[in-house]
Amino acid sequence: MAKRKLSEYSAKRTFTATPEPGPVPVEGRTGPLLFVIQQHSATRLHYDFRIECDGVLMSWAVPKGPSLDPAEKRLAVRTEDHPFDYGSFEGIIPAGQYGAGEVIVWDCGVYSPDEDQETWFHDRAEAEKRVREGLAAGKLSLLLRGEKIKGSFALLRTKDRRTGC
Repeated sequence: MAKRKLSEYSAKRTFTATPEPGPVPVEGRTGPLLFVIQQHSATRLHYDFRIECDGVLMSWAVPKGPSLDPAEKRLAVRTEDHPFDYGSFEGIIPAGQYGAGEVIVWDCGVYSPDEDQETWFHDRAEAEKRVREGLAAGKLSLLLRGEKIKGSFALLRTKDRRTGC
């Protein structure tokens, strides 16, 4: 299933021309779920928010970057899933390639779904199930513990789309 999730990622890239990691899903990981926020200087500077789930990194482009102000809402556009190894990717995607420009890891850490939760979620399989359910319902609440980003955040679907928030 995870391999199939990376088909769109693969179709957009020429791996002989880009330093990005290949479409290899990760299976059997244990421990907390990871998130990463990458600063991406492509056509326009934006940030990519990625969360680990089902062996891949589910991804959203955030044009204005993350905000720590709870009153401030930011657009997050769902993009294709990325391989888990992309979470540590930093480098320059060459001109002429999809997403050309510099990518750096801006922040990373662990996350847990926190809808109706006051505490950290320790059951990985149940956490991934809740992530899938939240996306399907159009509201995914997350507790992030990173170096720069800490606290509760939510992804809310604003249009009726099948691909998630």
